[in-house]
Amino acid sequence: MPLELIEDSGGDPRNARFLATASDLAYLSQDEGRAEFAAQLGLNGTLISADNTQAYLATNDDHIVLAFRGTESPGTLEGLKDWLLTDAVNLLIVPTGRLGTDLASAGVGARFHQGFVDALAKVWPAVSSAVAAEVKKSDRPVWITGHSLGGALALFGGWMLHRQFINVHQILTYGAPMIGNKDACNAMDREFKGKIFRYVNTTDPVPKLPTVSLIANSYGNVQREVLMGGTGASSELFQGFLSKAADGLLNATLVDELWKTITGLVSAHQMPTYHGLLKKL
Repeated sequence: MPLELIEDSGGDPRNARFLATASDLAYLSQDEGRAEFAAQLGLNGTLISADNTQAYLATNDDHIVLAFRGTESPGTLEGLKDWLLTDAVNLLIVPTGRLGTDLASAGVGARFHQGFVDALAKVWPAVSSAVAAEVKKSDRPVWITGHSLGGALALFGGWMLHRQFINVHQILTYGAPMIGNKDACNAMDREFKGKIFRYVNTTDPVPKLPTVSLIANSYGNVQREVLMGGTGASSELFQGFLSKAADGLLNATLVDELWKTITGLVSAHQMPTYHGLLKKL
């Protein structure tokens, strides 16, 4: 069955499979990506890159798809330890920089992960102008997606487009980490009610991160979560470390130990695993 997007269906598995493929193709180089977006999805894909942040804007006559790339190496979690564990508490702040004003509109109590915000800020001027140009050319549904870090950027990107008065049709993420505190997530849920779908493999630890406490995490998740994979929930992993943590807080030694365990579960986070689970929906 060919991959397709179903415009009027929220949470449709066909949309999930289509955008999972787009998220996967976002890891490719420009030449490879352009060819594969056309061959597999019937989209004209253009890579937008700034520093270490990349996204593909892929379009046809009926749809606009914005797919953010995750880490440079999709088979690893390299480079994410500080963002997800070591510095997680220090990064949960009122955002500063070029995107700070738009994110501050989420409300007085809203706090976002500054590392993710900074990553998006690098590429946002080019991305926002490209999306706006496509919408002006022909008003089509705008779909936003991404895997891992790309999923976090997809959520932020949706918020920023909304602030530019561009209607976001749906946001679908795969194995995305948490992006902010409860107030920030509540603001996202209000603005995108029924439009966000977070696909989560139950054995993937990344959607439970960032964290600084094994008891009461300051970070939260947006809705709606779509769980896949059945038994072996990643929450059991964190419970296993609880007896070692004073008041549930992670010290430097436990951070290293937990990260080693998390990276050992990287296969549960990879796109081939998500593709396999999505086929069962």
